[in-house]
Amino acid sequence: MMSYFAGELFGTAILIIFGAGVVAGAVLKNSKSQSQGWLAITTGWAFGVMMGAFCANALGAQGDLNPAVTFAKLLIGTYTVSDAILIVIAEFIGAFIGATVAWLAYFPHWEATDDKPGKLGVFCTGPAIRNYIANLLCEIIGTTVLVLGIYAIFSKNVGGIVPGMGNFLVAVLIWGIGLSLGGPTGYAINPARDLGPRIAHAILPIAGKGDSDWAYSWVPVVGPMIGGGLAFVIGRGLGFL
Repeated sequence: MMSYFAGELFGTAILIIFGAGVVAGAVLKNSKSQSQGWLAITTGWAFGVMMGAFCANALGAQGDLNPAVTFAKLLIGTYTVSDAILIVIAEFIGAFIGATVAWLAYFPHWEATDDKPGKLGVFCTGPAIRNYIANLLCEIIGTTVLVLGIYAIFSKNVGGIVPGMGNFLVAVLIWGIGLSLGGPTGYAINPARDLGPRIAHAILPIAGKGDSDWAYSWVPVVGPMIGGGLAFVIGRGLGFL
């Protein structure tokens, strides 16, 4: 089980290094990739998922990188409750570490940037229009699509997948979700991805940072967990599982 813990921790850290890094490059002043746009950001996150999963696999873990995915796997019997809890803890720690590394990578750019909301956006998500019910619904929909897609990719009805190919396909799935459903909330679709770096934003001595928007922080945690459970219900009903 320790290989699962180490793999999910390291893999999630890699995910956040890529994800927070691409957002930092887009929003922080004097970055060579400043203002690169949404397509680049969604692509960076997709690459982060792919490489994070490969790193987790290399250490003996499944590469969930996401408590909502781990929960969905728990529901189909992949993990015991104790194993799932340990994996989720690893994912949150890894997300915090990854955010810290991204902060260090862009260290001089934080002081050069006056955009406090932009700095927060490097670490965690926020809504384009603040409406908690609508924002929650968007996160539920996005995560349901994510988990259903994962169920489908690895379904016995789809057939055997060449080892490692699943990581590429899930990365494409994440990319598509970001492009299609990411606009309203920034598509957290992952409690660890949002809460771990939000805690890092609150703790780290980031030059010129604002508050960490804790009033919104429950949405990208609760929404994805509901989405993971809903995907299980739908997947079971449709015969994916």
